[in-house]
Amino acid sequence: MKVAFLDTVHPILLDRLNSNGYICEELYNISREEILKGGLEEYTGLVIRSRLTIDARLLASLPSLKWIARSGSGLDNIDVEEAEARGVKVINSPEGNRDAVGEHCLGMLLTILHKIKSGDRSVHEMQWLREEHRGEELGAKTVGIIGYGVMGSAFAEKLSGLGCRVIAYDKYKKGFGSTAVEEVSEEDFFLQSEVVSIHVPWTPETKGMVDADWLRRFEKPIILLNTSRGAVVKTGDLLDAIDSGKVRSAGLDVIEYEGRSLEGLELDEGSQTTLNRLLSNDQILITPHVAGWSVESHYRLSSVIADKILKP
Repeated sequence: MKVAFLDTVHPILLDRLNSNGYICEELYNISREEILKGGLEEYTGLVIRSRLTIDARLLASLPSLKWIARSGSGLDNIDVEEAEARGVKVINSPEGNRDAVGEHCLGMLLTILHKIKSGDRSVHEMQWLREEHRGEELGAKTVGIIGYGVMGSAFAEKLSGLGCRVIAYDKYKKGFGSTAVEEVSEEDFFLQSEVVSIHVPWTPETKGMVDADWLRRFEKPIILLNTSRGAVVKTGDLLDAIDSGKVRSAGLDVIEYEGRSLEGLELDEGSQTTLNRLLSNDQILITPHVAGWSVESHYRLSSVIADKILKP
């Protein structure tokens, strides 16, 4: 039962596996090429985050592999279909950072509605602009959640008690309506939403989903939040929609130009121009893919993974 840790995670996972008879090795610098040459052919388990893409070619070089544990929620860097065809179990831990994501979404939304970022900046510039920073109450809004999985439901829970109406649409899930959220049709989602929070996985279907046509479908000008994956939103189309008034403002924890490792940006000349336009727009709040990146979630992500690996 040899396990290769290919990315750093909270040490609770390594400690729990070691205490249960697993032989764990921290191989944070092993390269894709070394794996393809057989560097991990004796290992039965992998622990990863986002540094490497586990595709069909890499899986073929792992003949002893029984499971892959991805610390986090997204599985876009794993060929899940190929893994399952080879009898390799794929484990992730969205339960570990759902509260962090829900709170981060709420924080971004309140920051936008109450103009906290610009208010703070103006005071530091020795201005006391009260009327210019008159905010709007969340309780008066209809918040639309698209994608009602672990993260979408976490955001709905955080909104409970704030007085706002919460609606959700999920193409692949039905019957989830509750006291926290009202399930609506796709048509009603576009008709009624004033705030839109995106919680869909990254797939070929969702890549570029939020484009000019998608944004034009909303009846009312919206505030857009994205804590899923940057590639879901076409940045240029979002900026055009803000310029036209179709989108009032946006809170982005992820942006289109993140690399597959999620540890930085990958830019060409065209994307650099759009990024400059994005960064110069004061109607957009941006954080560096940290919605699920709390002190508590760091521990919980690994603890949940350990529970799933060690359960009878």
